[in-house]
Amino acid sequence: MTLMRFVGQRLLQFIPVILLATFVVFGLIQLMPGDLAVTLAGENASAARIEEIRQLYHLNQPFLTRYADWLAGVASGNLSQSLLASKPVADLILERFPATLLIVAGAVLLSLLVGIPLGVSAAVRAHSAFDRAVMAFSSVGVAMPNFWLAMILVYWVSLTFDLLPATGMPTIADGPLDAMRHAILPAIALGASGVAEVARQVRGSLVDVLASDYVRTLRAKGLPRWRILWQHGLKNIGVTLITIIGLLVNRLLGATVVVESVFAIPGIGSLLVYSAINKDF
Repeated sequence: MTLMRFVGQRLLQFIPVILLATFVVFGLIQLMPGDLAVTLAGENASAARIEEIRQLYHLNQPFLTRYADWLAGVASGNLSQSLLASKPVADLILERFPATLLIVAGAVLLSLLVGIPLGVSAAVRAHSAFDRAVMAFSSVGVAMPNFWLAMILVYWVSLTFDLLPATGMPTIADGPLDAMRHAILPAIALGASGVAEVARQVRGSLVDVLASDYVRTLRAKGLPRWRILWQHGLKNIGVTLITIIGLLVNRLLGATVVVESVFAIPGIGSLLVYSAINKDF
């Protein structure tokens, strides 16, 4: 019952955060330069046609009225129509989401497969040259912009050595292997900072665990080092690792906006950029 109450409280706290976020984003889009009615009608359209577009899509209504109408639709499961694509927004998201999911999944997998061994190795060799090298790599990796690494990968891997495709991605239905091949470079550009973050957090948490009193007791009892590490050390940082993964997925989803633009990936990130620029709110 305590767990259910905790989950309920967290969900209740989630509602005002979502409302505030959608209100701010909806408002910022209205402040962007340009007139959506003119874009839809065409630059050479008459004033009567532009006004007709405004009435058709309720663009002449007050901001709060339009936001309330949109919010009511979302609450009922209707994300409305895209004004530019003339398709349901839900359909556009479902079309683009697999590409984004493939890139983010690859980035998370890379972060864990490389970051965890690096962090564990650095913790076991704490304060050694290898440990200092891993920490230096982590600092550089966290600070390195995703778009910069993406452009470096495009130049060297794709244009110079022609090892992997530089842009685009076919749908998974058309060819899963080809889609994964196109996702390799975006996943590396997206996951490099994740590798650094996972390595740093795992190293810090594991160093604290290995320096604890009960681990020293286990060593005094003659327990093998590998058993202490795998059965006790990594087990105790499990909660920390799960927290890191949750934060990592959230951050990587946001970073797809930049990475997908560099690689011209037809995913959620590029859809957001296109919709924001063209005021397809």
